[in-house]
Amino acid sequence: MNQTAPAMRMSAAGTPPRLSGFANWADRNFKWLLVAPAVLLILALSIYPLVFSLVVSFINYDFQVPGHAFVGLQNFERVVFDPVARWSLLLTAILSGVSVGIEFVLGLAVALAMVKSFPGRGVVMSILIVPLFISPVIVGQAWTLLLQRPFGPTNYILGALLGQDVTIGWLTESPWLYISLIIADVWQWTPFMFVILLAGLTSIPSNLYEAAELDGVGAWQTFWAITVPHLAPMMLLALTFRLLDAIRMFDTIFIMTGGGPGTSTYTASYYLYTVGFTQFHLSQATAGSWLFLIFTALVVTLLVRRLLKVEAS
Repeated sequence: MNQTAPAMRMSAAGTPPRLSGFANWADRNFKWLLVAPAVLLILALSIYPLVFSLVVSFINYDFQVPGHAFVGLQNFERVVFDPVARWSLLLTAILSGVSVGIEFVLGLAVALAMVKSFPGRGVVMSILIVPLFISPVIVGQAWTLLLQRPFGPTNYILGALLGQDVTIGWLTESPWLYISLIIADVWQWTPFMFVILLAGLTSIPSNLYEAAELDGVGAWQTFWAITVPHLAPMMLLALTFRLLDAIRMFDTIFIMTGGGPGTSTYTASYYLYTVGFTQFHLSQATAGSWLFLIFTALVVTLLVRRLLKVEAS
């Protein structure tokens, strides 16, 4: 009896303890339990608001009208047939397209100038990327102070250069108010293009340029034969990221023009803000947000497909 007791104790110590039903289930599904908090957080902060907004777009969720009656597609029809909504979408496309195009050209030019090392290059680069770290609200306020008549110095400087009085209403007269918005956007986001394109330029093998120089190839031909093909994926990536951000233009418009005069500087984001949070037509604003989301998704799909084709080639 005494001889078998140690053997029994060793056998019992060598076998793992039996788990309870819940502990056994938790052990089998341990990996899912690890990601469960993140999934629940995403569902609470992303999926639920999207589903709720989709429901709101089909009902009468208006602070000025009691009840939440089902109205079907009426909210979408109001947005589609609203001339201000159509104008805001057109203006969004024009402003974002022109701004991103100018930023791309200027960013590429600066990147080509900065790709070679020279004394003080680090200081110059640090100064160039400063606008990226400034809030768009601050940028809009700064350009308002520079351009606003009669206190802004812009008209005075132009008058001194041209030798005559300049009384341009940069924030009140067309087309100058659109030019003002483009200038502010270009000033802030050209460094974004510059940083991405400079990274692409530095990744191009230098021996390609050395071989082209030995063969007597000119700078313009070298640019189109070597730089553009190797830089094309980064170009398209920079254009895609910047365009997706530009179509949401709101901050600078809110500060510089307030959407005016009238509705002349309403972009899609500013139109949705005005309808939803100024006029309190939340259902119409939500329906317009879903239409804008669909439009943005189409643009993203086209750009991403084009980017994948460039990378595959």
